[in-house]
Amino acid sequence: MAYVKPPGRVTKIFNRLAMRSTLWDVHTLEVARRNAVNPQRVPVIPLELEDSLYVVSTRGESDWVKNVRAAGRVRLGQKGNFETYAATEVPAAERDDILTAYRDKAGREVNGYWKKLPGAHDHPTFKLTLHPQT
Repeated sequence: MAYVKPPGRVTKIFNRLAMRSTLWDVHTLEVARRNAVNPQRVPVIPLELEDSLYVVSTRGESDWVKNVRAAGRVRLGQKGNFETYAATEVPAAERDDILTAYRDKAGREVNGYWKKLPGAHDHPTFKLTLHPQT
């Protein structure tokens, strides 16, 4: 699976600003890292579709995707209000409707990623289910 690496200015400046804002329905996804103590935090635009909640990796096989696969759960929220979710990867063959709805919601900001990574298999997608706190 491919990965579109963001420029340094995106990870160092834009991502931090995006996670502090609620514009564009950006949320912070927090996941335990596979190889570090501190959790990873990335901005995502969650999608509600047919009573389910999803997160999509627009850049492909990113570190956060690998961390979610390993952890099996994430925290998602805005401005410090987080909920814990179990994360289940959606098989590539079942992603088309989700990805279409995601692209409609996220808008032109994500279209460039689909030019570089055109297939459903290129965009790991996770269904999130509320997880009781432990």
